[in-house]
Amino acid sequence: MAPFSMRGRLHNNHKMPIAKKRLQSQTKTRKSGMKGMQERFKRLKTEMEEISEEQKGIREGQRQVREKFEAIESECEQLKKETKFIIQQSARTQIKLVLMFKILKAREESDFSTAANLTQWLGQIVAREKEERQALSDA
Repeated sequence: MAPFSMRGRLHNNHKMPIAKKRLQSQTKTRKSGMKGMQERFKRLKTEMEEISEEQKGIREGQRQVREKFEAIESECEQLKKETKFIIQQSARTQIKLVLMFKILKAREESDFSTAANLTQWLGQIVAREKEERQALSDA
């Protein structure tokens, strides 16, 4: 019987104790887990850098849109001013035409005092327009 018992002992000596096996498997798992975690960390870091670049691009796009919007607003204000000026010029032109027409009628009817008054008004309007043009060109 001795040889059999010896055999069993030799055979058992080659086997690792269960605690040691667990420790080795845990170490391997930790190493592979750490390696996987490091890979995930690198991947996350790359993704964060890509997102950061995308955000920079978005901010730049927003800045460009804001600048374009401000330029359009400025143009709109300028167009409003020009439109107002054209309307005022048109109204003055209409008034001057009406005055000229009335001056002609008054002269045809030999109403020279009315014609003189209307001519004086017309002169005042023309003088005021010249002053305004001068003020605009000086500014």
